[in-house]
Amino acid sequence: MSRKLLADYISYLAVRVVICVIQCLTIDACRTLSRCLAVLLTTVIRMRRGVVDDNLKSVFPNCTESERRELALRMWEHLFLLVCEIAQIRRKMHDTNWRDCVTFSQQREIVRCLLDRRPKVLVSGHFGNFEIASYLAGLFGFRTYAIARPLDNRFLHRYVNAFREAKGQFILDKEGSAGTISELLQRGATLSLLGDQYAGPKGCWVDFLGRPASCHKAVALFTLSSQAPMMVMTCVRDGAPLRFTFGPEGIADPRALTREQSSVPGLTRWYNAILEQAIRRNPEQYWWVHRRWKGTPPQRKAAAA
Repeated sequence: MSRKLLADYISYLAVRVVICVIQCLTIDACRTLSRCLAVLLTTVIRMRRGVVDDNLKSVFPNCTESERRELALRMWEHLFLLVCEIAQIRRKMHDTNWRDCVTFSQQREIVRCLLDRRPKVLVSGHFGNFEIASYLAGLFGFRTYAIARPLDNRFLHRYVNAFREAKGQFILDKEGSAGTISELLQRGATLSLLGDQYAGPKGCWVDFLGRPASCHKAVALFTLSSQAPMMVMTCVRDGAPLRFTFGPEGIADPRALTREQSSVPGLTRWYNAILEQAIRRNPEQYWWVHRRWKGTPPQRKAAAA
C-alpha cells in the first residue's frame, strides 16, 4: 500500500469515527457541540477569519466588527450542525415521519414542475443544508442527477456518494460527463446543480451579493437548450436542528421567459438574484468561508491595462 493510500485510509477512518460519535449524540447535544466548536474556531483558532470577514464586510458594509464576528460565529455553528444533521438524517427521517421535520413552501408548484415530462434543472447554492435537500427529493420519490468533482480521497469519495445516492440521487463526474448529461436531458431527467461555484475567468460574470462573480454558463444553457424549467431551490433550517423549510424560491419556465431571462447572461443574473434574496434573509446559513468572488472580469482587466 502506498503512503498516500495509507494516509487516505487513516483520514477516512478518522472521519468514520467522528460520524459514529455524532450518531451516538442527541440532536440537542449536537447543537451544543456545534456552538462550542464555532466559538473555538472564531475566537481561538480563527480559521479562515480573513476570508470570512472580507466577504461579510463587502456584502454588509454597514455591519460593525462585532456584528460581523457574531455572524461568523453563527455561520460556523450552522456548518457544524449541517454535518451533524447529515450524519443523523438516515436514522431520524423516514417516509413515515418526514412531516415532523419538513415544511413545504409552494408545494403545488414543486410537484407540478417535477412531474412535468420535460427535463428539469434544480439550482441551489452553498446555502442552508443543500445536501439534505437532495436527500429529501429522493425520499419523496424524485430521482435527480448531480454534477460533482470526485474527492481526492477515494475512500471518503465512496462514503460520501453512498449517502448522496441512498435515496435516488446519482452523482456524475464533473469531467467527461457532457454526453451523459445530454442524454439525460433528452430523457426528461432532473439535474441538481450548485449555481454559486467559481467558473474561472471565461465564465459568465454577473453581480452576486454586490460583487462580480464568475458562473458556469452550462447552468443556464441546460434550460435554454432543452426547454427544461429551472427551479431555484432552498432547504433552510427553520429554528431547530432537523427542522427545514424546503421549496422553490423562483421558477423560470422556458415557455414563459421574460426578455431578460432569455439569454445565458440574463438567466444567470436571474437565478443569482433569487439566491441572493434567500441568503440575505438567512445570512448565517451561507458559506461565507469559501472564496466565491475570485478573479476579475475580463472587461475590468482590459480597462485596467
